[in-house]
Amino acid sequence: MKISVYRKAHFNAAHRLHNEAWSEEENKRVFGKCNLPNYHGHNYVLEVKLTGPIDPETGYVMDLGKLKDIMNKEVIERYDHRNLNLDVPEFRELNPTVENIATIIYKRLRSQIDEHMGLGIRLYETERNFVDIEE
Repeated sequence: MKISVYRKAHFNAAHRLHNEAWSEEENKRVFGKCNLPNYHGHNYVLEVKLTGPIDPETGYVMDLGKLKDIMNKEVIERYDHRNLNLDVPEFRELNPTVENIATIIYKRLRSQIDEHMGLGIRLYETERNFVDIEE
């Protein structure tokens, strides 16, 4: 039997959606107010889902304190109160859409979590806009 456990965290970050290859008019048309030249911010909510068997010795799928530490190191400390475009190396060349942010977060977490454990993430950009990534 497999079981899933979840951990939730949040971070606040600014970004600007912009494609350097496009004209200012095209960027405004495609990205609208998300293209404001002085950036805009979101209160992101991250939910991490781990799926695996219950360890018979601990009773855990994974120690959620350890998961919290991984999430803090790999996500919160890197993104919280940052301008994603300017402060986070991954987004200097990659447009920080919620899809791209979630993909980078997934890869960072995947590298720190046992490969035999299923990993899923849900990232809310707003309470109405979110993405899911799951194996």
